[in-house]
Amino acid sequence: MNIVTELRRHLHILALFAKNSVISQMEYRFNFITGIFVEAAFLMAKLLYAVVVYKTNVRINGLSPDTILMFMGTHLWLTGIYMGLFFNNFLRLSEHVRTGSLDLMMVKPISLQFLVSLRVIEVGMPIPNMIAGTVMIAIGWSAAGIPLTLLHVAGFAAFLLAATVLTYCIMIIPSLLSFWFVNTSAASEISYSVWDSNNMPASMYNKWIQRIGTFVVPVFLITNFAPMFVLGKLSAAELAWGALAPVVCFLLVRFLWKRALGVYSSSNL
Repeated sequence: MNIVTELRRHLHILALFAKNSVISQMEYRFNFITGIFVEAAFLMAKLLYAVVVYKTNVRINGLSPDTILMFMGTHLWLTGIYMGLFFNNFLRLSEHVRTGSLDLMMVKPISLQFLVSLRVIEVGMPIPNMIAGTVMIAIGWSAAGIPLTLLHVAGFAAFLLAATVLTYCIMIIPSLLSFWFVNTSAASEISYSVWDSNNMPASMYNKWIQRIGTFVVPVFLITNFAPMFVLGKLSAAELAWGALAPVVCFLLVRFLWKRALGVYSSSNL
């Protein structure tokens, strides 16, 4: 079976996951609507950062408040992606490991990693973040006077795709630790804290933190590289790393996944 056929097969299965998730969530429409309102309430709290930025007229490495809005909008957009595709699946992975229900998933004729990573897709929760993120990106883009060229749009979209892969790779690690440890809540809390602190330009941190967050644990690539690309602030080395980092991180996660399955012992045994 060639790569193209396998890709089409998995995309078809992903579409079925999305369809089943929508059907399931529409059975409880009140919960669906309530979830959107709850996420919108959290969004209001996050938007206070934007209010502070404008009130104080803060500038970070020459970036104006309007331009900083692009970074914040990118963070919100990726938050929507994370909440929609990965958050619940990662929580369920830890539960599958603890209860032994992972056994039933291992016999399915599909990649187990793909199945546990994307089986449940949240439809409502990402909506407020993605709408607000898109608006903030558009405002910042316009205020910065960035030409709406094919290169800029394609580059921004490519870095958003790379950021999605990096989001998956970084945020799945606490769930993978559940193969070795009973309680991984501390690791999860750390990952959430790192995620929430990544809504501003990385240049606000000192050089060592920037290097660690770019080259060791490349969390800054998630919300910084797409805006920096259209602003013309990425060096050639950073452009190369932005393309390479998602591949390296995914291969690392793939390695950790195989090691995790190697130590897995069903609680049903």
